[in-house]
This record gives sequence, structure tokens and C-alpha cells, in this order.
Amino acid sequence: MAHIRHRKFNTRETYPEQKLDNDLAQAVVARGTTIFLRGQCPQDLDTAKNIESHDPVEQTHKVMQNIRQLVEECGGKMDHVTKLVIYITDVRHREAIYRTMGEYIRGVHPVCTGLVVVALARPEWLVEIDATAVIPD
Repeated sequence: MAHIRHRKFNTRETYPEQKLDNDLAQAVVARGTTIFLRGQCPQDLDTAKNIESHDPVEQTHKVMQNIRQLVEECGGKMDHVTKLVIYITDVRHREAIYRTMGEYIRGVHPVCTGLVVVALARPEWLVEIDATAVIPD
């Protein structure tokens, strides 16, 4: 791994009451070309059409697929993701959203901040995630 992931941990230990399994870190030290992604929502990148589902798992898969696609289009890979900020509209969806997100960041250990918000830009969106990635020098 190109970046230094300081104080790696897994949410299995920090949130034992929840069924989470996310590889995260308290800090990431990175050098290189930085990619800042806008918040990704459950919509198609080419058409901007929302996916049909109102399921938090399906919405999160689409969001994380968009993140992976954009990082790769910019010359990076998911290993280069250093930070995620997750916005969810219903705390009851947190475990499902974080479990799904965890499938895409297994072994990556980004830093992560999660927020519960009143609403996102469209009422049908349950999750939005913005990402930062750094392609090593």
C-alpha cells in the first residue's frame, strides 16, 4: 500500500453492537496527485438518472461503484482512497450502508466520517458519499 495508514482498525471492534466490518484508519499520510470527488449519489454517472431502488444497500452499491469508476477514470484505484464522508438520511440505515460500503474498501483503511442529515438534494436519496483519493508519486 502506497500510503501510511496510521492506527488501522476494523469497526467489528469499535462498534461490536452493530454488524459492521469496515477497514478504517485514524489518519492517512499520503503524497501524490490528489483526486477530490463530489458527493456521489445513487444515480447513473452518464445520464444523471436515479436508480429505481429505494433500498439503502442498492443505493450504496451504486454510490460506491460511481466512486470506483471515477477514481479509475482519473488514473487511480480504490487502494488510493484516503478519505470518505458518508451522509445518510436515516440512522436506521447506517449498518446496511456501512456494511455495503465496507465491501469496496476492504483492506484499504481510509479515514471516514459519517453524518446523519435531514435530507439530501433529492428526497429519494438515502445516502451520499464523497471521497478523496491520492495517487502516489
